[in-house]
Order: sequence, then C-alpha cells, then structure tokens
Amino acid sequence: MERSEIIKRCVSFYEEMRSNHEERMLFFVLTLFVYFRDRTTGQLSLGGRMNSRIRREALERIVGEGDMNCIWELRMNTNTFANLCELLQVHGGLTEDGHVSLPEQVATFLIILAHHKKNRSLQVRFCRFSETVSKYFNKVLKSVIRIQGMLFAKATPVAEDCVDPTWRRFKGCLGALDGTYIEVTVPESEKARYRTRKGKICTNVLGVCNREMGFVYVLSGWEGSASDSRVLRDVITRCNSLKIPHGNYYLVDAGYTNGPGFLAPYRGTRYHVREWAQGARAPRNYQEYFNRVFIIVILVARNGEQANVE
Repeated sequence: MERSEIIKRCVSFYEEMRSNHEERMLFFVLTLFVYFRDRTTGQLSLGGRMNSRIRREALERIVGEGDMNCIWELRMNTNTFANLCELLQVHGGLTEDGHVSLPEQVATFLIILAHHKKNRSLQVRFCRFSETVSKYFNKVLKSVIRIQGMLFAKATPVAEDCVDPTWRRFKGCLGALDGTYIEVTVPESEKARYRTRKGKICTNVLGVCNREMGFVYVLSGWEGSASDSRVLRDVITRCNSLKIPHGNYYLVDAGYTNGPGFLAPYRGTRYHVREWAQGARAPRNYQEYFNRVFIIVILVARNGEQANVE
C-alpha cells in the first residue's frame, strides 16, 4: 500500500473517532508522527535496535573474547582477523555502507567458508535477510580476489650454493604439491562422483606450497573420485595453469608420476615415514637413499617440521 493511501485512511479514521475518543486519537496521531519521522530520518525502531544489539553481541563473542573462539569460528586468531580486515579495506576496496560493519562482513564470509554454513544459519545468527547475507558474501569475495596477488606466496628455487642440509640436494626445487580431500554437501544425484575411496563425500583440492609453506597455487572443485594425476593434468593444461620455469620443479608424492616440472620418489621402494622409523635398516641402494632424503624434504615443505627417520 502506498504511503499516501495510508495517510488518507489514517486521517479519515481520525475524523471519525475524534469526537468520542479525543485522548486516544491524540496518542494515535503522535505515534503515527513518530513512526513516519523515524522512517524518514533512518532512526531504528525497537526491533531494529534489538537486532543491532544481537549482531554486536554475536560478533563480540567471536572476536572480542580472546583467540579461542576466534580460531574455532574463523580459523584464525584475533590479530590475524584484524589484519585481514585492514588488508581487505586498504587494498581490496572493501567498505562499510552504514548497514553492515566491515568486521561483520568478513566474519560472515569466513564462517561460511570455514564451516560450510548455509545462508539461513547466518540469517539467524546475525538477524539478517538472506539477500543481505548473499550480497555481502559476494562483496568480500570480490575484495579477496583483488588481493590474491598479495595472499599467494612466490616460489624461489633452491640455489646452486645452498648449504641448508634439508634442501641442498634438490637444486632448482620450488617446493611441494599434494592433494587433500575436503568434505562437501552435494545433491543426491552427484554423490557417487564425489565419493572417495573411503566412502566420504569430498572435493579433491590440490595445493602447491613453496619451501616456507606459503601457498603458491590452489585448485579446487574436482570430485572426490578423481585421481591425483587427473587433477594435476588439469592444473598444467588449464588457461590459468601453474607456471613452472624451465629447469625448476616441485616435489610430488608417490601418487604422481615423474615429468617435466615434477619430481616423485622411486616406486616399489621404501618411502613412507613409518618404513624409515628409528631402528629400521639403513638404505641399501641409491633408490632407498633418495627416497629417505626425499621424504624428509617433502614433510618439511608440507608441515614445517623435520621427519624423525634418523
């Protein structure tokens, strides 16, 4: 109903009831005046003020009560969250428009990614409409894409004069890559394609890291049933492929094969950490020696810690 029609009906009702209920009508007119004044000036109603309070409290519970809740909800501590907000604002062009605060925008985005939350879950948690949740999720996503060059690390090869005992045997190495499974929710008709060998419904994500564990490249979206070699083939043939300078390479595990730009361990030879556990026999040939050194390096690249295979 149009605003003018509402006013006409109110005036008609007022004229009809004024003689018999003058005090009540005065209260009615004052209430009506306050309502339209608040609508015009943008002041919040009681319900709006309550919703704003709920939103502030929800955000405060996440980022205002220490690192524990923040890490659980957003997968990062409060300092990292503050730095990310600043980075998105300064370099990603993310802004506040007076409707949703910048920390709430980023927190909503991270909660959806970290916990695979549905739109309706965020509607309830922050008292927002579904359109609002979608709008600001995409707004933050676009800001993240703008700063991807700052978020992704650069890979530098191992130098010829490297003296690091972990990396000195792998001249020209850029880092390591591997795939990982992330559980997802898909329509019933597509579950067979996303089911892994262990029966879980997942997507196969390939990550490439430099020697300092910084992500250089990430490819997501492949079904859980896809083999690692198939995903790697897509990585090197797609238009935005992984770029590997000539003469350099990444370390890959036994699920991949050797090829230009990729170095895998010897197959059919001891390779896994448990096979090199303390007390196991020493390498008997150059293949076993290579695999023993290889697993130490690839675990450092993955986890940042030395494998106990001495």
